[in-house]
Amino acid sequence: MAVSTETRTTALRESAATFDRLVEVVRALPDAAHAEASPLPGWTRGHVLAHVDGVGAALARQAEAAARGEQVEVYDGGAAGRAAAIEAGARRTTAQHVAALEALRERLRAAWPAPGDPLWHAPVTYRLGTLEGALLAWWREAVIHAGDATAGLGAALGPATWSAPFCAHLDAFLAVRLPAGWRVTDLRGDARDVASWLAGRVPSGTVWAERDGAHVPLPELGPWPSSSPAPGAAVTPPAGV
Repeated sequence: MAVSTETRTTALRESAATFDRLVEVVRALPDAAHAEASPLPGWTRGHVLAHVDGVGAALARQAEAAARGEQVEVYDGGAAGRAAAIEAGARRTTAQHVAALEALRERLRAAWPAPGDPLWHAPVTYRLGTLEGALLAWWREAVIHAGDATAGLGAALGPATWSAPFCAHLDAFLAVRLPAGWRVTDLRGDARDVASWLAGRVPSGTVWAERDGAHVPLPELGPWPSSSPAPGAAVTPPAGV
């Protein structure tokens, strides 16, 4: 489903602002901080930063190809290339992480069209959708992983900073993680806490569920939908972000 120019504007603005703050936090880190554990199982802070760099480059590729009237796979080298790049990038020094992130920032600024540009409706291979879907993916990845990459640093880049539009978008995107018959409206709690829980992060407040007026246990969440086919797609897309 197409999104409004207003939503594209918000996604561009919030992803850029969060990314700017992330770069400044990383700039102040000692090299040893990148080997510290992140909230993501098996990943260090360096792994998260390398993933942010990799997924940003992958989505910039989608925009650059769309501008040429072409379509390319999401990751150069596919899933194997993605994994190898994350492992290699996790070992970067602070200076190397900052240089990579700054280069990505400039690449994305050049790649994204203006909010009202019809290029947003161009087809891309990301989820077999359109370019605006790639932008929404970057909005999610930049905002969520900024919190993962800076967890424990007091950097105020986690779910407590998420905007109402971002939480609403995340709720709609992640509703497919709920079991059949469940709706996001069955969940109770602060909007940022509900969105955080749906994203698999630990909410700062309490999230609970009510169905038919009664409290019930929270359901088990299904997989993240970005590796699933876009609605109505007949072909399995490349691995998602």
